Amino acid sequence: MADQENPERRDEPDPLEALFGGPVPPELRETLNSMGLSDLGPDQVAQMRSQMEMLMGSGGDDGPVNSELAHDVARQVVAEHGDSTIGGATRRDVDQVVQVATLWLDQVTDMPRPEGSAVALSRAEWVERTLPVWERLTTPVAEGLQAAMTSAMEQQLGQLGEDGAPSIPGLPPGMNPAAMMGQMTPMVRRMASSMFGGQVGQAVGTLAGDVLSGTEVGLPVLGDEDVAMLPANVAAFAEGLEVDSGEVHLYLALREAARVRLFAGVPWLGPQLLTAVEDYARDIKINTEGIEEAVRQVDPQDPEALQGALGDSLFSPEPSPAQQAALTRLETLLALVEGWVDVVADQAAEGHLPHAEAMAEAVRRRRATGGPAEKTFASLVGLELRPRRLRDAANLWAALESKHGRDARDEAWGHPDVAPTGADLDDPLGFVDRHGALASGLTVTDEDIEKLLGGAAAPEEESDEGRGDEGPRHS
Repeated sequence: MADQENPERRDEPDPLEALFGGPVPPELRETLNSMGLSDLGPDQVAQMRSQMEMLMGSGGDDGPVNSELAHDVARQVVAEHGDSTIGGATRRDVDQVVQVATLWLDQVTDMPRPEGSAVALSRAEWVERTLPVWERLTTPVAEGLQAAMTSAMEQQLGQLGEDGAPSIPGLPPGMNPAAMMGQMTPMVRRMASSMFGGQVGQAVGTLAGDVLSGTEVGLPVLGDEDVAMLPANVAAFAEGLEVDSGEVHLYLALREAARVRLFAGVPWLGPQLLTAVEDYARDIKINTEGIEEAVRQVDPQDPEALQGALGDSLFSPEPSPAQQAALTRLETLLALVEGWVDVVADQAAEGHLPHAEAMAEAVRRRRATGGPAEKTFASLVGLELRPRRLRDAANLWAALESKHGRDARDEAWGHPDVAPTGADLDDPLGFVDRHGALASGLTVTDEDIEKLLGGAAAPEEESDEGRGDEGPRHS
């Protein structure tokens, strides 16, 4: 052994144990000695350990999603695509635009104003504000990935030494599987955490270059009641329209202020949206066969190669019944939110913004076509966040207001048990009649209540193909 041949180093820390953070199995030590790693000095060991931690993305973060790496990658993506600090003049402009939008909304809804402020965000600031929510939403998938990768590695290590068993690239043959698993399991878990953290960072960084306002994705990702705009992205969006940029900014501020007002005024709505995404993600089935194949063919100490080998085959293709239920609930809530925002924002813009109809159509096209950001995030939880039945939802809100007034339109959000459901989107006039009977003070029988609540619990199985609005899809 190298230390036995060099008596001067007997009292120094074992470089291999320092490198790997603990005892090294004899078989692995022999291989590392043959590579000359036992002769490393303390400075070299520290440098190599730092490089290994950077490669594995450990950094003291062994959770399902490596938060530090997700943050760094997201910021790097934003920097690569360009970002700039927002000046005081721009922040004042956003504040004024949101104030005007708030006044116009006061005329068309009695939902109370949110308690937050008007905020102008750079792309990097949007990343900082929203990343904790994205990590929360993707954690169930990351946990499944960690478990699947660990299981695949255990299976491959268990086959070492068997006749005809495939070897694992990067590992010496003949190694004791039981001894190796203790060393490999933490590394595989860090690898999964690092790999998924990098994907989250890539997705959020890409989204930051695309979203126009704080909650445009349809989820309360800011975590507070601020009305946030991203001026750089709004300016880029306005370039494709034959409309004054100030008018575009006002219309988009109306939509954002309306959405934030709805989330603030309906306390159960935001949590139910986030829970629906988590429920879908929690039941995702990892493509274990694809992972096992990747582990067999790729060096397990090379996270980038492993990530490339997994590619688009991370998830099993078909959603489970539980996922389908969460997907239906999510698509209904997203459609109801955006449908309400459409109705309220368009009413607020009437008489103020001459090109409101053209801008509404531009927003609809934007939602229908999606973009790279949506596709990137779809790779994380296997679905695209689109309000699939938006037109049906907007028709329901408009019909309810037409027959019973705007108070009835807003009061329908009063409780999740009586809010519109997917079944109600199929029969909006029926919902309008039932809601009107309850709200008018007429004599209502137990049968009427059961019908209303029964509608809330009715199966929502209609696929709604061909309605023209795309919705959350599993990938």
